[in-house]
Amino acid sequence: MRDFHLPGRSTVYADNGMCAASHPLAASVAIDILKRGGNAMDAAIAGALVLGYCEPAMTGIGGDCFALWSPAGSGEVRALNGSGRAPAAASAAALREAGHATVPLEDPAAVTIPGAIDAFCHLAETEGKLGLDAILAPAIHYAEHGVPVAPRVAFDFAQDGPKLTKHGQSHLNAGVLYTLGERFRLPGQAEVLRRVARDGRDAFYTGEVADDMVSTLKRLGGVHTAEDFSANAPTPTDPVSGMYKGVELLEHPPNGQGATAILMLNMMAQMDLASLDPFGAERVHLEAEISKLAYDARNRILADADHTTRLQDMLSPDFAARLVALISPDKVIDRPAAVAEAVHKDTITLSVVDRDRMSVAMIYSIFHGFGSGIASDKFGILFQNRGAGFTLAEGHPNEMAGGKRPMHTIIPGMLRVNGQVTMPFGVMGGQYQPAGHARLVSNLVDHGMDLQAAIDAPRSFADPEALMLERGYGEDVRAGLTALGHKIDTPAVPIGGAQAIRIRADGVLEGGSDPRKDGIALGY
Repeated sequence: MRDFHLPGRSTVYADNGMCAASHPLAASVAIDILKRGGNAMDAAIAGALVLGYCEPAMTGIGGDCFALWSPAGSGEVRALNGSGRAPAAASAAALREAGHATVPLEDPAAVTIPGAIDAFCHLAETEGKLGLDAILAPAIHYAEHGVPVAPRVAFDFAQDGPKLTKHGQSHLNAGVLYTLGERFRLPGQAEVLRRVARDGRDAFYTGEVADDMVSTLKRLGGVHTAEDFSANAPTPTDPVSGMYKGVELLEHPPNGQGATAILMLNMMAQMDLASLDPFGAERVHLEAEISKLAYDARNRILADADHTTRLQDMLSPDFAARLVALISPDKVIDRPAAVAEAVHKDTITLSVVDRDRMSVAMIYSIFHGFGSGIASDKFGILFQNRGAGFTLAEGHPNEMAGGKRPMHTIIPGMLRVNGQVTMPFGVMGGQYQPAGHARLVSNLVDHGMDLQAAIDAPRSFADPEALMLERGYGEDVRAGLTALGHKIDTPAVPIGGAQAIRIRADGVLEGGSDPRKDGIALGY
């Protein structure tokens, strides 16, 4: 239990239904949908779409979606891949010839076909109860009338908004960045959603809306065509999973990076993390070394599902053991790719639970802050830059090519115990997400934290340049990690943002929402 003398927030408890989301309006919309007779899928879609206007730097209808869900009364977990593909004419060779070593972030070359609307329409039809018209109504209202800019959103505008000044005028306030409390609105997108509510996915992927997206991208040098948009379709698939001390973690298969979280937990299972100080230097060091090796494996292996040939390595405890053997408790791995080379030669959110205990974990994103920074000319659809998830390395399974899906960072997650789903969750934060999943599970399982405390706990992440430590760690931890050889940096932006709902054995729901965002968990 938290110390009530100190600032913080309590875990939320409820019986009938719950939503944990990164903005209060999205959570309240989801709860309203549940109260009106919608199920968890209806509520998740409605809440996610509203987040596009509450948190425009993070998500929007020009992005992608992944969903995991468990039908009411079932321990089964299903998955839908709502990520878009590169246009048919996309070419890594052409970008290499133009002098690029990586896919440029703020360029049409990074824009893959937006997959989220297709996924939402599919899920509403196959799993929802209320129908598109009712589900889209809240998002249409907020797109039309606006949402006051919240504190974290104002921070995001200041941090990432300058890219909008080139090609994202629809997301500016008379040419300047939105600031705290100003009403952000996108009436052009309200019209798009009205058409989708009336005519379904074809209103987005064909006709005037698609023409607007294609013509904008072509004007800026893109190779996108109307056929690329009309051919888009989500892919139903089966989750992958791994066990950690009696708890099963379920993740999306490739092109998502969820298998990386499973690999990390397989590595962590071979260490006695439960005996360590949860906020101490030793745990941070070991998790940093685990993540370096697991992410190196991710970068070598994961790609479009049709091009991923070594997925079983990512899920194998034996493979994890061989990586763990490379880790020293008192020495930093400086070059994980070189250290792990011998091993590899052998062979990239919102949670809702309803009254009937249908559970949904959904993540919906435009990748970098404000995506590519490019918005369509007429309707103001801001494009993701998911194409930056491709590599330009010739012959790599994740090499950019027409019609391929890039390796994707967004990963919804679910926990299951003895065949029963116990927690839909997500940990946003781009590359951090697998590490965030593994750390959240460890906080719960190894250290017995309650859900909100597990989310609140300070975070670290070993990125390619430095070991990122949030300010929640003490100076003694920083000194200890420096002594081990880590280069320490304090990120300007807090690491990630988690949303989770735990279903207790007695049926009571526990909700946690990350204080690093403006959000909340609400139940009724």
